[in-house]
Amino acid sequence: MNTPAHLIVAAALWVRPTRAARRPAQQARINAAALIGALIPDASLYFMVLWEARVNGRTPQQIFGHDYRDPFWQTVFAVDNSIPLWTALTALAVWRRWPVLLALSGAALIHVLTDFPLHHNDGRAHFQPFTGWIFESPVSYWDPAHYGWLMGPLEALLCAGLAVILWRRFRSRVAHALIAVALLAEVAPALI
Repeated sequence: MNTPAHLIVAAALWVRPTRAARRPAQQARINAAALIGALIPDASLYFMVLWEARVNGRTPQQIFGHDYRDPFWQTVFAVDNSIPLWTALTALAVWRRWPVLLALSGAALIHVLTDFPLHHNDGRAHFQPFTGWIFESPVSYWDPAHYGWLMGPLEALLCAGLAVILWRRFRSRVAHALIAVALLAEVAPALI
C-alpha cells in the first residue's frame, strides 16, 4: 500500500476528535501515536532515499535499481517491517493496558500486515529476527504485471470510503483539510 493509505487506515481505526473524548490529552497522544505508527515502517525508506538523492546526488534509477536491494537497506527494512516485533509490542500494550503504545504498535502492525500480501518483487523480510525469508506475492499494489491495475484502484476506493468516515467523524476545517490532503496524496499518483 502507499504510505498515505496506511495513514488513512490508521486514522480510521484510532484517531478520534479530542473535544469529544473523556480525556482529551490522552486522545491527542493516541491520535499522534497512531499516525506515527502508520509511518514508522516506511520512514526509513523515505529517509534513506532522501539522503542518497540530496546528500550523495544519486538518481532515482540508481537508488531503486541498486541501493534498494543493498543488504544494509534490506536489514533496516526488515527491522521496521518486522511482524514479530510489532506483534510483541502490540501484545505488551494490550497486556499492560497502554493505549498510546497500542495505537502506535497496532498501526505499525496493520501497516506491515497489509503490505505483506501486496508486494511482488519488492517485499520485505517481515519475519525478522526469525527468518530472512521474503514472501513474493503474486499480487502487487502498484505493478500492473501483477494486478497493480486492479489493486491500485481498490486501494484508492478503500481510502475514499475511509476518508468519508473520517470527514463525518471530524467537524473542524483543519481536520477536513488534513483528510483531503491525505486522500489527494493517495489518489494523485493514479491520476497523474
